[in-house]
Amino acid sequence: MILITLVIAVLFLSYSNGANDNFKGVATLFGSKTTSYKKAISWASVTTFAGAIAALFLAQTLVKNFSGKGLVPDELILNPIFAISIALGAALTVFIATKIGMPISTTHALVGGLFGSGVMAIGTAFNFAKLGNTFLMPLFVSPILAASLSLIVYLIFRKTRKKLGINKETCICISENETAIQTNNLSITSGISNNIEFSRCEKITTEVYAGTILGITAQKVLDTLHFLSAGVVSFARGLNDTPKIVGLLLVANAFNVQLGMFLVAIVMLIGGLLNAKKVGVLMSKKITPMNHGQGFTANMITGLLVTTASIHGLPVSTTHVSVGSIFGIATASKKADKKVIYKILWSWCLTLPIAAFLSAGIYYILN
Repeated sequence: MILITLVIAVLFLSYSNGANDNFKGVATLFGSKTTSYKKAISWASVTTFAGAIAALFLAQTLVKNFSGKGLVPDELILNPIFAISIALGAALTVFIATKIGMPISTTHALVGGLFGSGVMAIGTAFNFAKLGNTFLMPLFVSPILAASLSLIVYLIFRKTRKKLGINKETCICISENETAIQTNNLSITSGISNNIEFSRCEKITTEVYAGTILGITAQKVLDTLHFLSAGVVSFARGLNDTPKIVGLLLVANAFNVQLGMFLVAIVMLIGGLLNAKKVGVLMSKKITPMNHGQGFTANMITGLLVTTASIHGLPVSTTHVSVGSIFGIATASKKADKKVIYKILWSWCLTLPIAAFLSAGIYYILN
């Protein structure tokens, strides 16, 4: 019965993780109007699942770290109640955040769960030094690094684009009787009926890049790279998050790694498909408006950082890195919504203590 409860708790965490995290890799695709929500979440689902499967071969260190190895004594790791407490505390924290539309870190919630359950179980014998060096340091440094890199790289890309003669053009769709024409640089060709009015709906006003690269239109090249970068971010998220969750199944030897990875990957995919929209819209539309180039830059930095961290066993948060990259773009464009940013930062500060409190309480009750 205890093992069944552990499996249910871990799958609940997997679902909550998919709901809160799956769309983050493709948020810039939707936010820059490169594609629709449906296509974006479909692309995220496929690439996240691929990353989760790849974790079987590339992320064994993360599995060991998130089993609690080195933080608490080995005999506590073998206690399934310890794993259940971590999983339920983290899952409840992420699920609540998803319901209110806040993009928080599952990694942060898991660290809070490890801390709360561990301290409740063994008190001061908990390895606080490893908690700080192995877990907390990468979580705090990664969003700052992501914001700085995305700001610098975007400024370099923008300068390079201008030198290549690739300019941005604003396109507005004008419609009458369900017909539409497209005009560039706000210039309207002669012969248009006077009773046609400009639509002020932002959904049909966008920026495109004029010019060619190796005979291909700059906009097509950028859109292709943007899709690829979004796929890389989602792949990296699956690669980084799946082993953290699977580590909880291993503490009681309930599953082998292969079966655990597969189950977690499937449930994460379902969570993203069914319950990701609220967090996705906030990240895509409410932090800052983005054009195609800005979205691509943010995704590229996120993908590089999270993939590198996964391979080296560093427990960074895809959420922190992704949102950090978008913060960097917002700094460059000076169009950030400060109220939304403050809300996100507060949710990040509260994630660890809430998860720790819930996990400690659950451990106390079950024990």
